[in-house]
Amino acid sequence: MQKRTVQRGRPAGTTTFEAEPALAFGKAVRAARVEQGIAQEELAALAGIERSHMGKIERGEHMPTLALILKIANALRISSAELMVATERNIGSGPDSCNE
Repeated sequence: MQKRTVQRGRPAGTTTFEAEPALAFGKAVRAARVEQGIAQEELAALAGIERSHMGKIERGEHMPTLALILKIANALRISSAELMVATERNIGSGPDSCNE
């Protein structure tokens, strides 16, 4: 029996980024922020991140880590569970639902 070689890393052409959840999460964050009347720059400061990074999150260009999701929820004064419920509502509700 021949020993199989294992290549490190992801296979060529794969990615861990999925646009739909990222867009849905960004839409949920933006909706909560606007509902509370918080400026994007203020929310970023409260969450301890750069405003440009917050913009990428809200536009669905970046999917934050769990730690950052918890910081964002805390900055919005809502539970991460509430933020995830809003995200789940945004998923699959149509192709244009996350691009408003």
